[in-house]
Amino acid sequence: MLSSQSYVNISFFQPASFLMIGIPGLEAAHGWISIPFSCMYTAALTGNCLILLAVRRTPSLHQPMYYFLSMLALTDVGLTLSTMPTTLAVLWFDHRLIAFNACLVQMFFLHSFSVVESSVLLAMSFDRGAHPGLPACTSPCTTSCPCWPSLLKRLNFCPNKNLLSHSFCFHPDIMRRACADITINICYGLYVVVSTGGIDSLLIILSYSLILRTVLGLASPRERIRALNTCVSHILAVFVFFIPGITMSMIHRFGRHLPHIVHALVAYVYLMVPPVLNPIIYSVKSKPIREAMLRVLR
Repeated sequence: MLSSQSYVNISFFQPASFLMIGIPGLEAAHGWISIPFSCMYTAALTGNCLILLAVRRTPSLHQPMYYFLSMLALTDVGLTLSTMPTTLAVLWFDHRLIAFNACLVQMFFLHSFSVVESSVLLAMSFDRGAHPGLPACTSPCTTSCPCWPSLLKRLNFCPNKNLLSHSFCFHPDIMRRACADITINICYGLYVVVSTGGIDSLLIILSYSLILRTVLGLASPRERIRALNTCVSHILAVFVFFIPGITMSMIHRFGRHLPHIVHALVAYVYLMVPPVLNPIIYSVKSKPIREAMLRVLR
């Protein structure tokens, strides 16, 4: 007869691997779909690496605002590299398996870079000095990111539920494959969403309210336009990051009845569009960055 301890060990199950999917319902067209995905990944890596090289090689850009921009570009590179291998493997080669521990590692980097990007955008909105840059990477929500894998490692998973909803590992997606109480995971996920998409966005709105009040106090209309123009690029970057992120979180929690393709497309927009658009936004709106990037290309 088995002891109670043996029974507990046997009843606890974690899958050796998960099975990922690409674009639900469009599996036959994955070869063609991989072309725009590859172009977007290439554009994201090229644009953000150009910003990093431009700031590093141009002494006149060694200023706090461009250090923040470098941090944002570095975060976008990390976010792109977190999902690119598995996404292209699914689209190119239909390689859909990912080991359980590898999935947790990918999930850790994916969520960590997302939280850091939110913190960097918040720091950029509040200060033009370099000091808030470090707290942006060591905020309470960022330093608690190692909890993500441990919260999933403790769960007992269902043997017949190893199919993920994306071509990457996302915490809400993984925890729903468990046959256990996931209340702690839900509460922790809600805390992260509120800390990033909620509190950070509200603080950014507060910051720009103060900036707008200061700008309106300027005497000359030309000075007002010039002051507002310096904030346009950052405001666009905030919209590009927070709107898809908040939309994806809301869909995962309240839109389970929606088709799977909607979940997939919103997730890809959140993870791929900001790293692609941020270099374009800042190169178009910032003449010093644009000229420095052109010098690097030459």
